[in-house]
Amino acid sequence: MAEPCGAGGDLDRWLAPFLAALGHKKRRTWAPLYLRGLMGPGERKSLQPMAARLGLPGHDQLHHFITSPTWDDGPLWRVLAERADRLLGGPEAVLVIDDTALPKKGDLSVGVARQYCGALGKRANCQALVSLTLARGEVPIPVGLRLFLPQEWTSKPRRCARAGVPAAEVEARSKGEIALAELDRLRAAGVRFGTVLADAGYGASAAFRRGLDERQLLWAVGIPRNQKVYTTAVRLRWPRARRGRPRKTPVPSEAPRAVEGVLAAARWRRVTWRRGTKGALAERFAAVRVRVGDGPITRPSRHLPGEEVWLVGEWRSSGERKYYLSNLPPDTPRRALVAAVKARWVCEQAHQQLKQELGLGHFEGRSWTGLHRHALMTCIAFAYLQHLRLEAARGRGENAAVPFGRRGATAAQPARGASRDHRTLVRPPRRAAPMPALQAPAPTASQSRTARVVLVGETGRPAPPPGGRGTRR
Repeated sequence: MAEPCGAGGDLDRWLAPFLAALGHKKRRTWAPLYLRGLMGPGERKSLQPMAARLGLPGHDQLHHFITSPTWDDGPLWRVLAERADRLLGGPEAVLVIDDTALPKKGDLSVGVARQYCGALGKRANCQALVSLTLARGEVPIPVGLRLFLPQEWTSKPRRCARAGVPAAEVEARSKGEIALAELDRLRAAGVRFGTVLADAGYGASAAFRRGLDERQLLWAVGIPRNQKVYTTAVRLRWPRARRGRPRKTPVPSEAPRAVEGVLAAARWRRVTWRRGTKGALAERFAAVRVRVGDGPITRPSRHLPGEEVWLVGEWRSSGERKYYLSNLPPDTPRRALVAAVKARWVCEQAHQQLKQELGLGHFEGRSWTGLHRHALMTCIAFAYLQHLRLEAARGRGENAAVPFGRRGATAAQPARGASRDHRTLVRPPRRAAPMPALQAPAPTASQSRTARVVLVGETGRPAPPPGGRGTRR
């Protein structure tokens, strides 16, 4: 079997902690092979095509390695978390919580149900994975992928048993609950980050935001436009009852309003948060302090005021408006708020590369164990390729993991009298160096496509193809 270019001793050295955690000799043999199959050439990263490209007589042993429930892959997830923390961890890193969908046909694959599929932009038959991505600057590493089981599965224990779902997992849990459990696992592994980011699918949940507060974490999350909030001037009163029992709950001095209405008359300023392949990315933003209407319920659909937080609005050039909440300190500058709420995009790039280049969605098995182990191996491959990229950047004297808010340190200052919110936050973009691909020498025509990993260049996106144009995000 030909040794893939770029692998060899460096991959073996980098995998040493993973192989030590595997323990069993045969598993230590098949894990590197599986990773080489994911990072090598070829359109499909399922078992049979990978076995053929690796020169194996069959795929049975790879299949046994990836689907066998007889060994615990928990230690591998822990080593991955430690590796990611060593590369990116610290108070300037962010942990992005999101989910990604894998379209499927049929109803036998574990967790498959008709639900919203972001890859298709509509409800479709798919599996939904809750993802956690550690990122610093424009460099992401996925450190958690956990399958969400819809009610169609949790209500049918026998169906779950046929798919190999552990008994402890056969319970109705929201995506937010899964995300918080994974967050606890990462913190136990020593992963360091400063802020947790999530979209409105998670931010709309008061229980999820409360869970982050209970863990004393800073966060910035998306919310729907009808989220109710109070002004910071709201007070709680205890009106005296004219008759009957005294009141058990106070009454707010004002009625809550939807965030859309609260920011309708706000002062919107243009803020640049980073540079894309076509130049500076800037939109109009507004930010005010509010108290979220997520306290105890006093009457049907009426909540008491909760904690004081930032309400941030984004007014895009298309006319669309987006809204966010954040518990960052009251003295946080507007540019830092914008940099925080817009930093979530990096996980979408990671999802795209996991699927298109490393074959996250190519697993053709139906079991719980096989799906999660395949996802684990794609995350390990991703982390290794990010390691190569960062090593190459250090060799060129560059720092690919500069935090978002620090990229303006060498930028030109604005003209005298210009608004502070117009200053550039990032350095002028340089063309990203292509990431090293692990490819077999002289691939055949059927293997002409190699993994163009990894992953996000210094401009925040992979380098466009020759003659092509980058897209603005």
